[in-house]
Amino acid sequence: MPPAPPRDRRPRRRAGLWLAAALAWLLTGCGAPPWNDPYPRGLLRGDVLLGAFTEEPKHLDPARAYSANEYRFLAQIVEPPLQYHYLDRPYRLVPLTVTAVPEPQGLDAAGRPLPPEAEPVFTEYLLRLRSGIRYQPHPAFARDASGRFLYHALEALDPGIRRPADFPRQATRELTAQDYVYQLKRLADPRNHCPIAGLLAEYIVGFRELNQTLAARDRQGLDPGWRDLRRFDLAGVEALGPDRLRIRIRGRYPQFVYWLAMPFFAPMPWEVDRFYAQPVLAERNLTLDRFPVGTGPFLLEENDPNRRIVLARNPRFHGETYPAEGGPEDAAAGLLADAGRPLPLVRRAVYSLEKETIPYWTKFLQGYYDLSGVSSDSFDQAVRVTGSDRLELTEAMRARGIGLVTAVNTSIFYMGFNMLDAVVGGYGPRKRALRQAIAIAVDYGEFISIFLNGRGVEAQGPIPPGIFGYVDGREGIDPYVFDWADGRPRRKPLAEARRLLAEAGYPKGVDPATGKPLVLYFDTLGTGPEDRARLNWFRKQFAKLGIQLVIRNTDYNRFQDKMRNGTAQIFQWGWNADYPDPENFLFLLYGPNGKVEHGGENAANYANAEFDRLFERMRAMPDGPERLALIRRMVRIVQRDAPWLFGFYPKTLSLHHAWVGNLKPNLMANNTLKYLRVDGGVRAARAAAWNRPVLWPLWVLLGGAVLLVIPVWRVHRRRERATAL
Repeated sequence: MPPAPPRDRRPRRRAGLWLAAALAWLLTGCGAPPWNDPYPRGLLRGDVLLGAFTEEPKHLDPARAYSANEYRFLAQIVEPPLQYHYLDRPYRLVPLTVTAVPEPQGLDAAGRPLPPEAEPVFTEYLLRLRSGIRYQPHPAFARDASGRFLYHALEALDPGIRRPADFPRQATRELTAQDYVYQLKRLADPRNHCPIAGLLAEYIVGFRELNQTLAARDRQGLDPGWRDLRRFDLAGVEALGPDRLRIRIRGRYPQFVYWLAMPFFAPMPWEVDRFYAQPVLAERNLTLDRFPVGTGPFLLEENDPNRRIVLARNPRFHGETYPAEGGPEDAAAGLLADAGRPLPLVRRAVYSLEKETIPYWTKFLQGYYDLSGVSSDSFDQAVRVTGSDRLELTEAMRARGIGLVTAVNTSIFYMGFNMLDAVVGGYGPRKRALRQAIAIAVDYGEFISIFLNGRGVEAQGPIPPGIFGYVDGREGIDPYVFDWADGRPRRKPLAEARRLLAEAGYPKGVDPATGKPLVLYFDTLGTGPEDRARLNWFRKQFAKLGIQLVIRNTDYNRFQDKMRNGTAQIFQWGWNADYPDPENFLFLLYGPNGKVEHGGENAANYANAEFDRLFERMRAMPDGPERLALIRRMVRIVQRDAPWLFGFYPKTLSLHHAWVGNLKPNLMANNTLKYLRVDGGVRAARAAAWNRPVLWPLWVLLGGAVLLVIPVWRVHRRRERATAL
């Protein structure tokens, strides 16, 4: 019998090689970085802040930007003359690009200086710039050997240029006072649609006239293309040399100094304005709204709003050090450990787009984001409310070393009555009684508990905590809505609200004119499921008094029309502080600021002669006992008249990992990234520990495959032998 043919061992060798490769792959993963790391290798360990953004910043031009999601990036890049001290409370202005906070100088009609006690016709501010401040490298400044600008007359672009850093030549120059003058002219230019142009026109001398001049030129079709604003005068703003700037305003307005800390007042080199005005750049979406230029600690390295935004350290940053002073609580919290260190403390900041809250939250827990807010989806997992209404971290969060920072915002959300309305408006005792009754019935403490998870404080007046004039405790309560009991404010009983309602002429909520329940109208924008739940809650609050509340949903444009025309009856509104002064809130109730008659921000159209008289005295006074006394009288007046249900002051909750340092809420400052410290080594180690791959299912699967293969292999082997025999 001939010998059996040799068996082909290649399939068995091949299977063995595959098995060995699989085992090697599984074993090498144990010591490697996390398999689900979303960043380039090594970034987790780097000196980089990792964050997220949920919506594209629409404007990064300092003449147009005005929202928090825009300032989050812009304020790290550009520098107005002043900034807020990072640690000090109450908030305090300190120099940024100037040598000192300017002192106001009163002037008469001829421009002659006046003593401090005299009432000025004008007030002047003189600013002196620090030397050695330079702009970030940018192609707008690049020149050839003869001094001509390389990129100011572009007709075509290389296909590879997608951002300013892609230009082959970059340059810089020193900051000058003329750059601040140029920016203030840009604020007056109607082409730039500055959102505070109307307010600036009230104060800055010559601003309104320049605005009107430029608007007229646009109507006549003059200045096609780029408009060189150096050719136009702004009477109240003048550079007295390369490092001195003079700004003149009408009358006395102490709050003007706060404007000098807003990004609107950041400098703009004419070269940058000229560079970005080229159509060939606009076609490539290379605009000032996407790539701002500044002297700040960071520059915008990448702006892909559909993927990520990257800030990188400005190599030309003039230098600044971490604050060496703060309160006793700051030292205890470790917030002075970096005192004197050069800023910024991180090299880069990488922000990834996250449109949904759940993926954002998951990546934060995995260690891939350093900071996170607390959304409704993650609230119960992250925070619990104690019996004293305090917010604390859950055990799961503390186990990961996560920290919680809370702050009551310098903001207010309120329900307003249109004081021009025939039913809810007016100033007589019966009219006031109706609004006071509603104020007692609408329980904003319950609203905060149900809809905000405790993230708010019931408001007692128009001024929030952290602003001069806010009074805490028994002296600060609204006595028309609350009593003081057991060391805290307690809402008056519903019986008192019903008594007031009867006094107003609506016993048990019945309108005597119809014999039916009183019908009131609430204009609102809310249409989603959560909005419907809130609106139903408001209906129930009014129903406590027998009042029928009719909800009138509308779009934003129609709502704005109703507010301007005074056809809304009851509405909900809010206000965030632009600067830490009570004037910024009390002017919302100042009669000459009424929305219908004057187009101002007094949406309730409230007008009380005594309040207005006190406001005009208070607004120009320095903080002190005399000013505080006036403010308390004003607050008591609006508590009595009740043009608003004061609603609540919202709370901000922020979570951070243990490797992030120097976190302290600063509700006025926007340029806070430079103070944050990140330990990338700790982050990489924690992320690796929290994201270890779960391998046992793979081992089970591999073992199952082996058990399935062995019987097949045995059958195959028996057949081979049978064939051989």
